[in-house]
Amino acid sequence: MAQHAMSPVDAAWYHIDGPANPAVVNALVTTRKPLDFERVKAVFDRRLARFGRFRQRVVEPALGMPRWEDVDDFEIGHHMHHLALPAPGDEAALRALAADLASAPLPGGRPLWQAYVIDGVGEGGALVMRYHHCIGDGQAMMTVAASLFDTSPGRRSLPLTDTDPPPAPPPGLLATAFDLVTHPQRVAQAAAQLVDGGRVLVQDLLKPRDPDSPFKGEFGTPQRVAWSKPVAVDELKAIGWPFGAKVNDVLVSALAGALRSYLAHRGVAVAHTTLRAMVPVNLRPPERAQALGNEFGLVILDLPLGERDAVRRVALAKARMDALKRSTEPLAMEWLFDLFGRGPKAVEDLAQTMFGSKASLVLTNVAGPRQPLYLAGAAIERMVFWVPHPGDEMGLGVSFMSYRGQVQLGVIADARLVPDPEAIAAAFDAEVATLARRYARAAEQREALRQRSLPKPVAAARTAAASRHRRAT
Repeated sequence: MAQHAMSPVDAAWYHIDGPANPAVVNALVTTRKPLDFERVKAVFDRRLARFGRFRQRVVEPALGMPRWEDVDDFEIGHHMHHLALPAPGDEAALRALAADLASAPLPGGRPLWQAYVIDGVGEGGALVMRYHHCIGDGQAMMTVAASLFDTSPGRRSLPLTDTDPPPAPPPGLLATAFDLVTHPQRVAQAAAQLVDGGRVLVQDLLKPRDPDSPFKGEFGTPQRVAWSKPVAVDELKAIGWPFGAKVNDVLVSALAGALRSYLAHRGVAVAHTTLRAMVPVNLRPPERAQALGNEFGLVILDLPLGERDAVRRVALAKARMDALKRSTEPLAMEWLFDLFGRGPKAVEDLAQTMFGSKASLVLTNVAGPRQPLYLAGAAIERMVFWVPHPGDEMGLGVSFMSYRGQVQLGVIADARLVPDPEAIAAAFDAEVATLARRYARAAEQREALRQRSLPKPVAAARTAAASRHRRAT
């Protein structure tokens, strides 16, 4: 069977599995009507064929890095499963089933993915897809989603085959070095980035461990999952506008408030502790936008947990996110993954423990499709995913995903440490509602000040018009 090289960064993600926490991404799609299992299975069989990784397993040679190996007798039935949601078929039952699936290891000796079509989800259906992070990052999997999902209910399956050319792998350290030799003008810039990146990594290593909390401890295999209510992207933009804050800044602020509330309920002195998140940063260049694999760095973000006021948390989140955007830390972390991916797992485990101890959770955000999508003719109602929290230091994974102009929070946690992640999701919903109310009051106050600055006849006319509009709506 033919074998193919695995990039060092993908090898690092393959080896990052902890004893109880593998690096497996779990995603959920719900549909407004039941899914036809055989039709979904046919869509997956045809459309995933263009991505070789979904028909390749990972093999470990005696020496050297892991490799991808073609599975000549690949059978889609080994990866597609048909389940019925237990009664009463509500959201709690779906959470429980998704958690059970997320707790199971992927079968060995086969391509590292599984999919489950679920019947009896209210009036509709659901799909849970699971894949190992070594196949690709969030940006790469959006390319896969674009192949699986349709923009209208009547689109036919695409006749994709294994003859499609495989995506070019990302350049490794040697390729980067060759590029610098052939383009000497880039040497000074690369040297400056390397020096500054090294400085940032040393600073990360010198940070103290994130304090003990319910998110740190001895891990078990069982996981728990939850998701928030959807919130409109336009609402998040409006909340952030007075501060010049972006949507991500508002999301980070609301999450910090939710975790503050949750930890306080668990007895943590939130005013006197820190909470850091390991945050992926996309480094994929445009020319590899359609390729699989992992091309991102990581930054360590101090969440504004100690700030009691929700509005001041937005300003703090923005300031800290802005500082990270100017940092060389993501690039330095990618170099580190490239380096450790070339060595034995034991060395990577040591590095993962050193850096992982500085944070308590993984936090990521994926921009999903803006337009409505369909799976095998069924309209997709919701998309949510759960980022893994591999290793043995971070007991919580938090992910944001947008779809059709709305964002949802996904939470996955070690069941021993966080048996109730739905409480975090509910606290997040409450934080967003608080920020929306504060923004509305501030907007009313600004409008009142503006009205006082207008000539009296103009102000009276506008106030009357606004009053008529409120009565009409």
